[in-house]
Amino acid sequence: ARMAQFIPPTIQDNPDGWGPRSVPEKFKDMPFQPFSKGDRLGKVSDWSGNTYQDHRYKNKYNSQFGYGNQYSYYHDEDESSFRLVDNTKVRATLIWNTYQRSRFRFNQLRQRQMQQRQQREAGGNASNQKPFTKLEKRKERERQRMQRNMQKQYGQSRFRWKERQMQNQQKRRDASVTVAETWEVLEEMDFNRLSKLKLPDIADPVDLYKCGELLSYDRTYDRVSVKAEKPLKRFNKEFHKVTTTDDPIIRKLAKSSGNVFATDTILATLMCCTRSQYSWDIIAQRVGKNKLFFDKRDDSNFDLLTVSETANEPPQDEGMNTPHNLAMEATYINHNFSQQVLKQGDKHKFEQSNPFSFFFHCAGDNGNIASVGYRYRKWSLGNNIELVSRTEHDAVLSSSSGELSYINVKALNEWDYRCCNGVEWRRKLDSQRGSVLATELKNNSSKLAKWTMCALLAGSEYLKMGYVSRYNIQDSSKHVLIGTQQFIPKEFASQINLSVANAWGILRCIIDLCMKQKEGKYLILKDPNKPVIRLYLLPEGTFSSDEEDEDDNSSEEESTDED
Repeated sequence: ARMAQFIPPTIQDNPDGWGPRSVPEKFKDMPFQPFSKGDRLGKVSDWSGNTYQDHRYKNKYNSQFGYGNQYSYYHDEDESSFRLVDNTKVRATLIWNTYQRSRFRFNQLRQRQMQQRQQREAGGNASNQKPFTKLEKRKERERQRMQRNMQKQYGQSRFRWKERQMQNQQKRRDASVTVAETWEVLEEMDFNRLSKLKLPDIADPVDLYKCGELLSYDRTYDRVSVKAEKPLKRFNKEFHKVTTTDDPIIRKLAKSSGNVFATDTILATLMCCTRSQYSWDIIAQRVGKNKLFFDKRDDSNFDLLTVSETANEPPQDEGMNTPHNLAMEATYINHNFSQQVLKQGDKHKFEQSNPFSFFFHCAGDNGNIASVGYRYRKWSLGNNIELVSRTEHDAVLSSSSGELSYINVKALNEWDYRCCNGVEWRRKLDSQRGSVLATELKNNSSKLAKWTMCALLAGSEYLKMGYVSRYNIQDSSKHVLIGTQQFIPKEFASQINLSVANAWGILRCIIDLCMKQKEGKYLILKDPNKPVIRLYLLPEGTFSSDEEDEDDNSSEEESTDED
């Protein structure tokens, strides 16, 4: 047998170290890169050396001998190394121009689509496009409806919010009375301090005098709804808004009982002053040793009802919906609504007749007085302060058992639901009455608080509220009744977050500030642009025309009493 042949390789002996002494002929002109057996293998072709950007793997595949230039490419004419990657930054103007071109193309495409949609809605176009099918028409109507809703919901508040905010900031309200330079500021009360006052545990009032005639409420108006609306009628009735010192009953009571005198509207304005935004003023007269009278000025707008006073965007002095025009409209609506919902002829009489009827005896028109019942009441506020006030009831409500309850009748009015972030009553009142009421509580917080306080002062068992809307948004002369609602004053006060203890505390604080002043005439003024109330000392002879009128009225009353 033939054995395997072994040919030993040629070994070069290197006495100076390890490795061959010369380079083999076939590797003579090839570059050599030193390496280590511990080096890891990464990418096969990593020309840039920036493949691994993560700092955790940055040196993982690097050789311990570093990178050499054995494999660099050199051009015959250009000795600089060739780079495959361009690291120069793209200019921002180039990106912006690209964005503008894309936006312009998108707008062009959108405009072409809208034109095609309009042409298809019209029944086709010159290029013989087919009109919409029933399904496509339904989808298009739904798309347009959603677009209109989005414009209503976000169009005014989102895109015009900044503009309106700037206008509201620049617009400053005027004071209810021009403050003269000779008027001295005695006290300044900010709403933050007033809102922290409390006077709990006020005893029940004592009735001193009752007079007037009341009509019964017609329960058929409880069934009025949006689908069964009723037009608001006009009644030619007289409403007496007599101030405190002109009231003959208060003048008689001032001789025997009480030392602080006011009407229910004046008290409600003072007790709920922290909710007011518009300016108002009340005259305080210190008479004798310890008597105080709160009055309103004859030429003031004190008895007008405000509209959207506490809204985020209150009415502006532009167009037909100015604050004064809306106040006149709301007062007109309340007067007519309070008489329309009553049964004519069914009267409930108090012990005494209307104290202001002598104005109509001479004219022979005594039956033209509106339904109203006056109750003069006295409260003890402590520290020898006895408050006497004239309160009002608007009607009586008879139950199935025949019991009579005194009620106050008021009306909320809708003028333009697109303004003041309102809610469309005709769509929401029957199904979402709570949403409508919540919006009104936000926009008319001051007015609702004063109505509730007047009902509490008078001791009314119920507060009837009507919802009256314009027949046409652009016409402020025609209105329709689309709903009614009934509240218990105490429960409604807690619902609107009206603290009765805080209201009495504010009134007691104002009375104490006025009582410690010397005898004279003072003015309580709400600042038109700040949540502040100021007490001014009026010089002698201010509002003298009012005093002359009061003297004339008192002389007429004395002559009628003698007759």
